[in-house]
Amino acid sequence: MGKRETILETLDERKIDYVLTDESSRREYMAVVYFPLPDAAVEPVLDELQDAGIDEDAYTVVIDAETVVSRRFQALREEYEDGNVESDRISRHELQAEAEDLTPTFPVYTVMTVISAIVATAGLLLDSPAVVVGSMVIAPLIGPALGASVGTVLDDEEMFAESVSFQIIGVVLAIGAAAIFALLVRMTNIVPPGLVLSNVGEISERLAPDLLSLAIALGAGVAGVVSIATGTSVALVGVMIAAALIPPAGVAGISLAWGQPSAAIGATVLVLVNLLSVNLAGLLTLWYAGYRPENLFQLGEAERRLRHRIVGLVVIVLVFAVFLGGITYASYEASTFEQDAREEVRAVLAQDEYEEFQLLELEVVMGADYPFRNPERVIVTIGGPPDGSPPELATVLDERIGSHADSPVTVEVRYVIVLER
Repeated sequence: MGKRETILETLDERKIDYVLTDESSRREYMAVVYFPLPDAAVEPVLDELQDAGIDEDAYTVVIDAETVVSRRFQALREEYEDGNVESDRISRHELQAEAEDLTPTFPVYTVMTVISAIVATAGLLLDSPAVVVGSMVIAPLIGPALGASVGTVLDDEEMFAESVSFQIIGVVLAIGAAAIFALLVRMTNIVPPGLVLSNVGEISERLAPDLLSLAIALGAGVAGVVSIATGTSVALVGVMIAAALIPPAGVAGISLAWGQPSAAIGATVLVLVNLLSVNLAGLLTLWYAGYRPENLFQLGEAERRLRHRIVGLVVIVLVFAVFLGGITYASYEASTFEQDAREEVRAVLAQDEYEEFQLLELEVVMGADYPFRNPERVIVTIGGPPDGSPPELATVLDERIGSHADSPVTVEVRYVIVLER
């Protein structure tokens, strides 16, 4: 009776409508109180009830109401909702429950991760974006990716430890399953025996990732937390998070199966930096949204733990960012070299003695030293009259093009007869 009166007094003070029913159950006596609240009011009202002495022995169930027609409810909404991030978010109780629901049981998580990695590997080898996207849809990664952040800000160490372990196991499983499946595919000659990984578009773009990948992962982390914190659908955001993790893991596995461990370095780094960036973005976004531990005495310890984890994540992400920056710079140098080589060829052919010749095609062949690839060979295709090209043209082009390379580059000049009618 005392708890019931405390609840009713608190609701009356807050001018909250309620319905009280008496129920019979295995307990001697039970009363059920139903009262509608806007999203922004759930957390402060529940906190006030707990401060008044209503502990966890009293059942609290939060459900979504389709429509509430009430002037007093509208007044509550105006009181608690002020248009900022904190007023749009769900309560920490709902957030914790949502994060737990998004993480499947370990057997289901294992099976779905392996299946998504195998599907992604098949799509990568087929160079099929549609199949790769399909693998992202079934990947169960959003729960563990966001659970670590939720566990940290709410000081739920059990959730944090479980989410971190799930993430580590998920990465290992994804890369391992992709490597085993790709090895079987290669041994059975399902794909052409001489398949060059760099010639497959879906694979090559993940063998040498750049800094833009970091922006994708940070965006996925922020979007994931915002979607779960505001109670909106997280399905599409889960696909985005999986997009940052599953395909690179598949590429890492394929590279190992093809006996190219150096090529797997870039993809593996991409997986790790994306995973850490999602966690970092999640931590910062949840704290900014105003989530704090339920017990105020835990606040100082939670803040200390949060700072340590943020600093640790920032340091590790920056280290990986430097690595990605090196790949980006190497890619920039390769693009600059190609542009300079093309300009040099055009400048040479613009001279009077070579006015009968024209540049048909210029191809820069990159080396296989992933992830920092450098130009290895330049193939210049030149069209001209039937009497052949001047013997000194190849030498001139070799000298002019080679002057822009940091390392020795082979210049191959191909001559094509052009007949004019």
